[in-house]
Amino acid sequence: MAVYFECTTRTSKPRPELFDLARSVDVHMDSMAHSREAAVGGVTTGLLSLGQEVTWRAWHFGIPLQMTSRITEMKSPDYFVDEQVKGPFRRFRHVHEFSQDASGTTMVDRIEFAAPFGLIGRLVERLVLAGYLQKLIETRNRHLVLDLPQ
Repeated sequence: MAVYFECTTRTSKPRPELFDLARSVDVHMDSMAHSREAAVGGVTTGLLSLGQEVTWRAWHFGIPLQMTSRITEMKSPDYFVDEQVKGPFRRFRHVHEFSQDASGTTMVDRIEFAAPFGLIGRLVERLVLAGYLQKLIETRNRHLVLDLPQ
């Protein structure tokens, strides 16, 4: 069984700009500075493209974790998908969708993940990880829509 949640973010930024910000390794590291997240393998700076991988190292729950993700689907500037190829989850899939209207851009993050460890993992997914991951995505998204100098 997997856990699924969505985060929706609105901004006045144009869709192509937000699409690029969302796939920027550098912007991601800035947004996750509190967890000391760093790109340590694969693409370690710049924009991720279809088929490329990045390995992240970060501290969560006081534990150093490492996860490698690959961009498995992409249609610029509409959407891209990253999926864990190696790391702490049994499965982790993150769909990033972008739409634009007259008042701005909507970004929808669709996250589906499954923790290891059978029944204990399923309890941890729902009681701890779902809320924690949703807060991480919301923090990242607030950073993406800030008007920071690039």
